Amino acid sequence: MLFDSSIRKELARSFGATLIVLVTVVMTIMLVRTLGQAARGGVAPGDVLLVMGFTVLGHLPTILSLSLFVAIVNTLSRMYRDSEMVIWFGAGQGLLNMLAPLLRFAWPIMLAVGALALIVWPWANQQIDELKTRYEQRSDVDRIAPGEFQETAGGTRVFFIDKDTPDANTASKIFIASTTPERETVTSAQSARLVVQDGKRIALLSNGERVETLLTQPGLRIAEFAQYGTQVGKTGGEVRDAVSAKTTNTWQLATSTSPELRAELGWRLGLVFAVVNLVLLGLAVAVVQPRAGRSAGVMAALFGFMVYYNLMNVGQRWVEAGRLSLPGLIVLLHGGMLALGLVILVIRHNHWSWRSLLARRSDA
Repeated sequence: MLFDSSIRKELARSFGATLIVLVTVVMTIMLVRTLGQAARGGVAPGDVLLVMGFTVLGHLPTILSLSLFVAIVNTLSRMYRDSEMVIWFGAGQGLLNMLAPLLRFAWPIMLAVGALALIVWPWANQQIDELKTRYEQRSDVDRIAPGEFQETAGGTRVFFIDKDTPDANTASKIFIASTTPERETVTSAQSARLVVQDGKRIALLSNGERVETLLTQPGLRIAEFAQYGTQVGKTGGEVRDAVSAKTTNTWQLATSTSPELRAELGWRLGLVFAVVNLVLLGLAVAVVQPRAGRSAGVMAALFGFMVYYNLMNVGQRWVEAGRLSLPGLIVLLHGGMLALGLVILVIRHNHWSWRSLLARRSDA
């Protein structure tokens, strides 16, 4: 009992330290990525922290699984190195008996991974998608910032207004450049005011000039005007018709026959199966090589984790392409990993080796 509590305390310390490091690294990477999206106009600058938070929340199942795997490998490797496992084996306990304290420590993490993968993952993706959609569907008027060149949603027009703007519905020193497959137009005006006509937002420009160049013909047209109207936005935004598989709740995925949705369900279920398999694999592969460094076991664990999750990504693509069924993916990949972990555990528990097996055959 004392050994059980001591190993769980050490696992908790190692798991907590690894989790903090991984969350910090992932948050830094996501912050840089989200800032890049904001710079390209894909995310509102005020929503950067929200998008980053939802993204990290969606990646928590993977972070928790990796933290648990590294904690198990690191703790058991330390116990092998300090000969504590020799005492465990000398007390008549085998390697399979170590599985019980590991599972008693890991079951809350397994439940958290299941809840995050099946419930929180689609919700977080839905929140990110709504933030991006809301920002993309904002009107051209909302995009205009005084003193800055701003593109419209389609990228066909560029607006500029002077910093000295009286209010939200009027502006001074306006510049508009628009491009179509047939022509390029540059419009400038001294002032403008915003009105709504027939459900459309119209900018009425005053005292300006319009230069139009036909791309299919030589020459250009120059026209001066006292007043000129141009549409700069719509009163309502468009609604996306397509729903992403990542934002679909798990129950709808389970009742759907679409290959894309079945592939997404396979990924979410795979996160749950993977955390169970990683406990077994962590116990199976944790061993210390005297000639290797202290970090050799952790590096080998990270490599195995990367291989496992890359196989999950490949399996998801195969299910989406119709090359593999969802039950086949679960049985082949996760069932295979479970069988591999159990085989290695049984071999190491019974201290089997090629030499002992050959010796038994020769004696027989």
